[in-house]
Amino acid sequence: MSEYFKTGKLVATYGLKGELVFKHSLGKKTSLKGLEALFIEASKNNFIPYFVQQTRIKSEEEVWVKLEGIDTKEAAHQLTPKEVWLEEADFKKLAAKSAPIALLGFSLIHAGTDLGPILEVIEQPHQVLCTIQYKGKEALIPINEAFLQKIDNKNRKVYVELPDGLLDIYE
Repeated sequence: MSEYFKTGKLVATYGLKGELVFKHSLGKKTSLKGLEALFIEASKNNFIPYFVQQTRIKSEEEVWVKLEGIDTKEAAHQLTPKEVWLEEADFKKLAAKSAPIALLGFSLIHAGTDLGPILEVIEQPHQVLCTIQYKGKEALIPINEAFLQKIDNKNRKVYVELPDGLLDIYE
């Protein structure tokens, strides 16, 4: 089974022929060259592929996307505002190595303990929040200058020193 990474959202329609505006957080300007399909989550862990016909760069964070079978503004409108997921191989190929979203799938390490993989990255103006599963609950862990010790790209690990009591709220 493929692993999927949430990379952005279809935020608007464009024109009358079913084009969409895809706002991504891949960390660099991209035309999504070579991307065959993007995925929309129909239900929990059930991803539906939409095949890419054409893309054009709109801005640093946005791309105009034309999907196969979506030929009217009304059909495109049905896909907004839906989150977009990419398969792991496509995500790794398209995401900037320095972008916060590139931390998806990395293990979060605190005080020598592996807290689990980073499931989602939420970019805030002054810090990045990472979502993990901690003791069966969704936990938001801030990744900022004060807590981040190091990022080991080779072994896909993020080392943090969290303040006392932060993890206690999830127990």
